[in-house]
Amino acid sequence: MKRVNVGIIGCGNISGVYFENLKKFSAVQVSACADLDLERAKARAEEFGVPKGCSVSELLADPEIELVVNLTIPAAHSQVCLEILEAGKHVYVEKPLAVSKEEGQAIIAKAKEKGLLVGSAPDTFLGGGIQTCIKLIEDGWIGTPVGATAFMMARGHEHWHPDPEFYYAKGGGPMFDMGPYYLTALVSMLGPIKRIAGMTKISYPERTITSSKKYGQIITVETPTHVAGVLEFHGGAVGTMITSFDVFGDSQLPRIEIYGSQGTLSVPDPNSFGGPVLLRRHDSTDWKEMPLSHGYTGNSRGIGVLDMVYALNGSRINRANGELGYHVLEAMHAFLESSEQDRYVTMTSTCERPQPMPQNLPFGILD
Repeated sequence: MKRVNVGIIGCGNISGVYFENLKKFSAVQVSACADLDLERAKARAEEFGVPKGCSVSELLADPEIELVVNLTIPAAHSQVCLEILEAGKHVYVEKPLAVSKEEGQAIIAKAKEKGLLVGSAPDTFLGGGIQTCIKLIEDGWIGTPVGATAFMMARGHEHWHPDPEFYYAKGGGPMFDMGPYYLTALVSMLGPIKRIAGMTKISYPERTITSSKKYGQIITVETPTHVAGVLEFHGGAVGTMITSFDVFGDSQLPRIEIYGSQGTLSVPDPNSFGGPVLLRRHDSTDWKEMPLSHGYTGNSRGIGVLDMVYALNGSRINRANGELGYHVLEAMHAFLESSEQDRYVTMTSTCERPQPMPQNLPFGILD
């Protein structure tokens, strides 16, 4: 197995778990990290034992680095991904793939032009929780999937996040913040989406920040904060999905449920890697917690990068790939477009349902 040299661009809060996890994988060597704030890049390099903290241009010019992890803010995802690809390096980007569909298409096109791979978070669906659900569905425990529900119901981030403004700007909101986790999980279990109908609203035109750093400042809301809709999957199942920043208190709704002809599956939080996974069969009156069939049940962010490394060393496509990332991006836009245009939106993209993870493999081995 050839070890792949990896660089990281973007040394903010989310980068810590990537640094921590990637150094556990023998097939990955994090050789450099970069940030617009050079001192922050150097500090991260020292903290995690990375050989070099440097500028973005220096990292991209390093001929030893084959794959770059893009952990910049969403508004910068497209520009940085294109710079990485132009430099002749494979790219794995935090969710979402891009803010606009046009930007997402440009990333996919540039990768094909250069003969490079694109990977896109989230990679939580590769964890033991959702992989167990995939196996249960494939093994027929709930029969033929006929429906699904997905609910992300929460209070907005202005009460805790130090800089919450971008959550309420274009390209933000609950759908673009958390939708990638839920939609990626649904596609990994049920396959690609055929069409979507959505309704959206901005419930409060202004939000008051109550976190300490900017306490009392007012945010003008530019994107829907309550998004509800219906999805039809190519496989025939029909799903209902709501994402909201307008809910006070803990919602009692499930994160995700899959309904089949022979039973119902309660899917764990798609923003996590573990369980619990609950099953209720048609011939039972009780829910049963199912043992997890796969590993990676802790916070394993970065496993999508490792999967790209395996794809580079083998002949298969990476599971958290660019086509999946773009399909999810288009679906998120479809909810908003459907509401704005008062019509169903038929998806123009599709993707392969990601190949399930093998069972019983040692840590750090994916094939």
